[in-house]
Amino acid sequence: MADPEIGPLRSTTLRDRVLEIVRQALVSGEIRPGDMYSAAALATRLGVSSSPVREALLTLVNQGLMEPVRNRGYRVVPMSDQDLDEVYQMRMLLEVPATLEAAENATVDDIAQLESLAHDIEAAARDGEVVTFLDADRRFHLSLLTLCGNKRLVATVAALRDQTRLYGLDDLAERGVLADSASEHHEIVAAIRAKNTSGLDTLIRAHLRHVRSDWAGAGEPPTKDTSSRHSPAV
Repeated sequence: MADPEIGPLRSTTLRDRVLEIVRQALVSGEIRPGDMYSAAALATRLGVSSSPVREALLTLVNQGLMEPVRNRGYRVVPMSDQDLDEVYQMRMLLEVPATLEAAENATVDDIAQLESLAHDIEAAARDGEVVTFLDADRRFHLSLLTLCGNKRLVATVAALRDQTRLYGLDDLAERGVLADSASEHHEIVAAIRAKNTSGLDTLIRAHLRHVRSDWAGAGEPPTKDTSSRHSPAV
């Protein structure tokens, strides 16, 4: 008799894989705000059944990335400059102090893993592989934040990152902006290794400002940095 847990495990794994594919398409801008998608059409495109696709889309609805449209499918929720500013402020409030705390907990092995991810980011930027770049960048920052030991914080930051849909990254790759961002990750690792808390604080703040002003379309980040008073003393 087949193990009764095998079916559900495979189903969950497939749903998660579909979720990752759709999420990457959302973040990179391949799937645009206002575009309508049905579970059946996406399932056909991905070569899977509709069930895991529908589950993945409902997860994205719960995360605020998509919204259901009765009898039509699912639509990407648009992000205004105000939305992007709010996400930026929340990320500053959460990621700066959390990154500093995570750096204090980083072991030699943790730093080696981050260095490897930084190399992956750099290679993707050099090759103009935007989706690979975004995936490696996401893994770098979430892996670092995981060292805080706060799963809810990591999940919240992951959701905030996903809500910031990035458009025109191909153009950014051509202009060398991705390469500049890639080099920042090596600087972050170097600051962690040197236990340079002040330098790391500055690097993370600058990195988040670049993501808001250079990557996410028109508009500069808010000038009022509300996260500064919440940051640990350096």
